[in-house]
Amino acid sequence: MMEAAAQPVLDMEQIKRLLPHRAPFLFVERISDIVPGQSATGWKSVSFNEPHFLGHFPEYAVMPGVLIIESMAQTAGAFVVHMLGLQDQKRIVYFMTIDKARFRRPVHPGDVLRMPVKVMRHRGTVWRFEGKAYVNDELCAEAEYSAMIADQVMKADPHASTEA
Repeated sequence: MMEAAAQPVLDMEQIKRLLPHRAPFLFVERISDIVPGQSATGWKSVSFNEPHFLGHFPEYAVMPGVLIIESMAQTAGAFVVHMLGLQDQKRIVYFMTIDKARFRRPVHPGDVLRMPVKVMRHRGTVWRFEGKAYVNDELCAEAEYSAMIADQVMKADPHASTEA
């Protein structure tokens, strides 16, 4: 009898090799349940000291819904870059669309987000995903979104001379 191959689990350091995001705008800490070409699950521990909680809302801290969708999108982006073997190649993933976004329950500091994402389709560098976010087994948010993978564009130095 053959044993199933162990699925990789990507930790924060591995994710940082896949995405250009850094604190305070990196919203996925671990990726598990990777099925190449199909799906993966992102994880994020929501902490009270995240900067958005200073203003959203100080008396009743709630993670902004757009950041929950960003967390799902970062999970999908890291999954695709990992699957394509493009780590350390300075790829950037740009949002193209967000559709069917629904928010079902607030997310608070102390919650752990579990974010399964599924590939719906892809053509070339454009990928479409379905993402969901759960706390325990309770659905918090869901959306469909499209993104494009591109080489990271470096801005020209505005002080550099263009004279030859």
